[in-house]
Amino acid sequence: MSLSRAPRRRSPSGRALLLTAVTVAGALTLTACSGSDSGKPTGTGGNYVTGASGISTVSKADRVEAPKLDGETVDDGTLDTTTLKGKVVVLNVWGSWCPPCRNEAKYFAQVSKELADAGKDVAFVGINTRDNSKQNAITFEEDYGITYPSLYDPAGKLMLRFPKGALNPNAIPSTIILDREGKIAARTLAPINDEQLRSMIDPVLAEQ
Repeated sequence: MSLSRAPRRRSPSGRALLLTAVTVAGALTLTACSGSDSGKPTGTGGNYVTGASGISTVSKADRVEAPKLDGETVDDGTLDTTTLKGKVVVLNVWGSWCPPCRNEAKYFAQVSKELADAGKDVAFVGINTRDNSKQNAITFEEDYGITYPSLYDPAGKLMLRFPKGALNPNAIPSTIILDREGKIAARTLAPINDEQLRSMIDPVLAEQ
């Protein structure tokens, strides 16, 4: 007589833990979420303070160097952010599939135009991620009037270049401000409007 082994079943508590883990991982990957920004240093990132708006800022003395972000752009060009030193750089991580990215896109288009028209030394750079087709990204930029370049990063590898514990972009959308020395000055992990974006840029632009 042969004995068949009954399939193992997960306990209800095991299934619940698994579902919770998957849900949390998905939330961190696909939505804007705040991390453990308590105003205290974590890892190697130095001191930073997160305000009520969810925008984290770093004093000039405590900033760390941003990584080199380079590669192919959505419009088939090339870009290396290290060549932008001397300017304040606005990095925005986005995807055409991301509803919060669509909500904030018009503000990035507006503020980038305002600053360019005013002759300010500010460079905007997008990091397009998780888009498997460049055409989707191109259509997004056309729809929302985005005229600045975006690095094409479908696998999200550029986000992993940021130093662990620093103000790194670990949500989509994320926005990071680099000072004129190429150091990380501010970050937010949530969609923002024009006033919030200017509140991140203007203090860094005013630095001597």
